[in-house]
Formats: sequence, structure tokens, C-alpha cells
Amino acid sequence: MDLTGVLPISESGAERLAEGDHIGEDGLVYCGKCGSRKQLRVKFGDKTHVVRCVCKCESKELEEKKRQEEYEEQMRRINRLKEASMMDKKYREVTFDKYEVREENKKVFEMAKKYADRFQDMYKKNQGLLLYGPVGTGKSFTAACIGNYLLNNAKPVIMTSFVKILQDIWENDREAEYITILNSASLLIIDDLGTERETDYALEKVYNIIDSRVRANKPMIITSNLELNDMMECEDIRKKRIYDRILECCYPMYVGGKSFRMMKAAQRFDEMKDFLEE
Repeated sequence: MDLTGVLPISESGAERLAEGDHIGEDGLVYCGKCGSRKQLRVKFGDKTHVVRCVCKCESKELEEKKRQEEYEEQMRRINRLKEASMMDKKYREVTFDKYEVREENKKVFEMAKKYADRFQDMYKKNQGLLLYGPVGTGKSFTAACIGNYLLNNAKPVIMTSFVKILQDIWENDREAEYITILNSASLLIIDDLGTERETDYALEKVYNIIDSRVRANKPMIITSNLELNDMMECEDIRKKRIYDRILECCYPMYVGGKSFRMMKAAQRFDEMKDFLEE
């Protein structure tokens, strides 16, 4: 007999009745709330024992408690992942719900949302994104929306920049260990390709980071203000091998339109002008 949920009581089978409980015609205790049994007769060898069992309402309460505990543990895990994500504070709360969708970025929004929704398939295919376009059009915001969507679904994400990576490697002198940490994430987001210093040392480190990620068969999202043609037709062999490695596994997605930064600056200017000239 399956004894899951069965709790032993006293040897005599006696149990103090809770308010509303009653003894049934079979001599067993029944719950006064849901009417289901709170006792069972179970045979062990030659003897029959009365044991405590969980009634329907108690079972429901236990299930709800278990769900709550699982939810709280999930939230603790998500918070730990967010703390480990290296993401700047200004991006930690951005979501697709806060996306300012306009005609010029509607397609980007829809593609980014689809990428996040289908990330499991993207992960299996090692399919990343290259978000490129002018300054201030929302490339980093879009990447952060994807990152936070995954973090909120307990997927490990790291979002940083090449400038920050190079600084960390230079200060700690532990390149292999650092790259291992980056590759531990399901998704690696690296912001602002092209803003790092163009020394042989820096370009070599950038290549090593990207190459190791590709070899690990894990996707990445790169953002850049560089033009796609400039990356594809680059004649500098140091840079070209970086761009070729990125384009090998990252789908290029143009993020254009008016600069959000300039629009917000203009809005602040107008608000201040109206305030001062009232």
C-alpha cells in the first residue's frame, strides 16, 4: 500500500479531534472542513493499525506552502543571478514592458522579444545578435531587456562591456579564469564594441573573449556604434578577424531612428525653458 502522506499517531490510534471533526460510521476521524478522512486502517503483518493521514484541505495547504517555498527559492536564485550579472544598475530594471515602441524601432522590439521568448532554441543553435546603429537609439536598452527577461526566468546572464572586461583583465591578470566566468552564463551581452582602445594588446584580448565564447557553443549579444559595412569590409586584419568571428554566430540587427538621448535632452530643455520663462 502506498503510504505517501500517511503520518503515524499514537499506538492506540487515538487522536484529539479538531473543531468540527467527527467520527464516521467506520470508526475513523473525518475532517470537519472538507469531509475527507484524517485516519486510515493499515495492516502490518498480522495487526491492523489506525494511522493519521492528510485530509484534502490539509493536502491543499501543504501544496500551497510548497509552491510558496519554491517560488521564494526561485526568487532568491534570480536575485543571486542578477547580482552576478555584472549589469549596470541603470539597466537592471529595464523590461520589454518599459520599451518605448515607435514606428522606427517596432521591428527591433518584435525581433528582440521573439529572441527572448525562443531563447532555448537560440541557445541550442548558438545563435547570437549584433545590435548595431547610431549612438542613443536603444541598442543597450534592447540587449538589457533580453537579459532581464532571461534573468527573470532563472537563466544566467552576464552583461558588461569590452572596456570593463579589459580593465578587469588588466587589473587582476587572470584572463583564463575571467573568460571561464564569462562563459559560465547562458547568454553573454557585451556592450559598445569599438569603444575600447585599439592597441594590439586590447584587440588580442577582445578576440580571445569572442573566440572562446564561440568555441564554448554559447550565444552572445554584441552592441556597437560601428557600421555593418565597415565591419564586413575592414582591412585591418587585427579587427577583421574579430568582426568575422562575431558575424559567424551573431545575426546583425540594425537599431536606428532618432536618438533617445537627444530627444530626452530636448524635452528637458523645453521643460526648463517653459519654467524659466513663465
